[in-house]
Amino acid sequence: MIHVCSLAKLHDTVATTGARHVITLINGGTVLTRPSNVDPTNHLFLGINDIAEEIEGLVAPGEAHMLELFEFVRAWPRQTPLVIHCYAGISRSTAAAYATLCALLPDRDEMELAQRLRHASPTATPNPRIVSLADAALKREGRMVAAIHAIGRGADAFEGEPFALPVA
Repeated sequence: MIHVCSLAKLHDTVATTGARHVITLINGGTVLTRPSNVDPTNHLFLGINDIAEEIEGLVAPGEAHMLELFEFVRAWPRQTPLVIHCYAGISRSTAAAYATLCALLPDRDEMELAQRLRHASPTATPNPRIVSLADAALKREGRMVAAIHAIGRGADAFEGEPFALPVA
């Protein structure tokens, strides 16, 4: 199971789910305390800004970030849940969760997985740059981008509610 949440809900989500693996997608300078039951080797920190285009002084998601993400999720043993979070639990984390599903379920339809994301989170608005980079890395030939475009922008919110996506 993949659980997605905001930074504010990280510790509660890890405690509630029993997760032992965490992916953080957040601005590099953000203060973060790793949950005590998550070993540092089971925590992937991607210091990226929530932007869709290159902006001077900010860190845009890049190909290297996608490679790190996919290496981490493919090594995740799946005996305990995985928590993916960003600052608000709306953009970077939902894009990474969608990319994770596509990576771990290579034979599943991109639209089906995007609809699963929308059903789980009405506020999910996946970062388009992350989705595009994942699409290219996974050789999905634009289908991931098209599927996320098809489900549209999520409902406006300051912070997303934590949600879960089964990996099956």
